[in-house]
Amino acid sequence: MFVRIGGIDQWITIKGDDRNNPVVLFLHGGPGDALSPFADAMYAGWEKDFTLVQWDQRGAGRTYGKSGPSIEPTMTVDRMADDGIEVAQFLAKHLSKKKIIIYGGSWGSILGTYMAHARPDLFYAYVGDAQMVNTRKNESASYARVLEMARAAGDQQAITALTAIGPPPWDSLKKWPVFAKTRRVYQSKIMTAPPAPEKLNPAYASPEERAQYEAADDFSFEHFWGLKMSGPMEQVDLPALGTDFAIPIFILQGQEDLTALPELAKAYFDSIKAPRKQFYLVPGTGHEPSATELDMTLKVLVEQVRPLALDR
Repeated sequence: MFVRIGGIDQWITIKGDDRNNPVVLFLHGGPGDALSPFADAMYAGWEKDFTLVQWDQRGAGRTYGKSGPSIEPTMTVDRMADDGIEVAQFLAKHLSKKKIIIYGGSWGSILGTYMAHARPDLFYAYVGDAQMVNTRKNESASYARVLEMARAAGDQQAITALTAIGPPPWDSLKKWPVFAKTRRVYQSKIMTAPPAPEKLNPAYASPEERAQYEAADDFSFEHFWGLKMSGPMEQVDLPALGTDFAIPIFILQGQEDLTALPELAKAYFDSIKAPRKQFYLVPGTGHEPSATELDMTLKVLVEQVRPLALDR
């Protein structure tokens, strides 16, 4: 359904076997990379224990299809975190819940952290994967790691491409794809865990829907990084929000993640205070979810988080 959130219509789906189950709100990555078209395959079976909510964020998926690019001036990190809070409030009322669980990956981990700080009264716990910390520090560490791998492999083409653009911060969005292409190559070389299932839901399979999805992805990417690499994404610094949390925090991080390096996520995790916290390193997994990571995430949700979230 479309729900009025932050002054615009935003798309959400709700799926589950039992309305008495705890609610998990998924905060997708990107920005602009809606999970809705792939969620049924990725999270198959989870609806037995949880009510699953997919949300196409401002500038993503069907929400972008409804509003178009006119909402670009409103696309700040703060506004989108506020959107997430409004979605959570809607779900609590619509599904008769005291609180819900938030689960964010990559860009979604930024929104989830903002939301957990702003309204802990709405959430039983925050679960993050591919946890981002500080965009520029993430980029610098990622660039250094990929260049190191290219040199170790004697990959002169990659070395030349990377040294030509130099280390971040960059001053042009045109430099980003040069780095991203090389990082993807080396990310694929070191992943050993089986990939997550990515079967497309037929409801999202029309050419028009796919074109809309791609347009939203491109639109959000250009906006959040900016043509001169000075957009909202480049200003993200989660430790600056504070490191005290009033809700339990669970973070799962791919051991081979070349985008959100696990050592940065672990240092951030070690710095935070929370009623309860746990860090899980997922072997063989890069930045994108693996089947191994999904299995581990479900185990954490069922065994660690679900008992916290049973309304009484």
